[in-house]
Amino acid sequence: MSENANTALPPAIFLMGPTASGKTALAIELCQKLPCDIISVDSALIYKGMDIGTAKPTAQELALAPHRLINILDPAQSYSVAEFRRDAIKAMAHISSKGRIPLLVGGTMMYFKALIDGLSPLPESDPAVRARIELLAQQLGWQHLHEQLAVIDPQSALRIHPNDPQRLLRALEVYELTNKSMTELMATKSAPLPYEVSQFSITPADRKVLHQRIAERFQLMLDAGFVQEVEELRQRVDLNLNLPSMRCVGYRQIWQYLDGDFAFDEMREKGIAATRQLAKRQLTWLRSWGKIFSLDTFAKDNLTQVIKLSKLRT
Repeated sequence: MSENANTALPPAIFLMGPTASGKTALAIELCQKLPCDIISVDSALIYKGMDIGTAKPTAQELALAPHRLINILDPAQSYSVAEFRRDAIKAMAHISSKGRIPLLVGGTMMYFKALIDGLSPLPESDPAVRARIELLAQQLGWQHLHEQLAVIDPQSALRIHPNDPQRLLRALEVYELTNKSMTELMATKSAPLPYEVSQFSITPADRKVLHQRIAERFQLMLDAGFVQEVEELRQRVDLNLNLPSMRCVGYRQIWQYLDGDFAFDEMREKGIAATRQLAKRQLTWLRSWGKIFSLDTFAKDNLTQVIKLSKLRT
């Protein structure tokens, strides 16, 4: 329970960190000490049949601490940030209604940001509108469309380079669908998250140690049958490298290895390098984060620190 029993907002804990930093182990420890229920904040763990390469919690770990929002989608499906926010808030409300504490754990920083900052009411993509804009680009050139954007949305035009067709296309699409500029829509956010959130990040103090852990874990994944896992997925006619699921680190590299694009050893090095790049992006997000308590992966008192700093009683 929170020390401040009269607070208007129920408590929640966010536990963030780069891949291979020890988030799951600490989260399970917390569940043994506090009345916490875990919600996964990971864009790869949502997929069924992708267990080894995503470092999905084991059956033993899930028995100790069940995770919500894992194994909820087939790899052929997509899952938006807005869908995650909706599902996470629903899960948080259900956990809080039972007098328990939502413990959100993962490394998909965009998901955490959507929970904290909210989302703008941007429309879903419309294939017909996008096709029409792309045709105009072929006829008139992206520079011409950028000049059009400068008229309807000067601020977005300043942010978006004329040689960035993807973002330029999206800004024009938003205007055509809503008759409002992206700048105007992005100024509107969702309602604040109705929780008193204690935010923590966990990572090894030495970046070299994190890199070593990433390399060791990738090798363990290979030893556990990661290639066979991707081989089975690759046999499905509805899966390809353009899907979000198959763009997950490791899966893309092994798929390309199975296609004969490079040898096994090169695949392993590329997979490790891609995971390191993911960790680097995650750390960059965390450095720019607001109020957050930092934990060292190897500190002996992490559990005590989380309980103390979140002002929760066991």
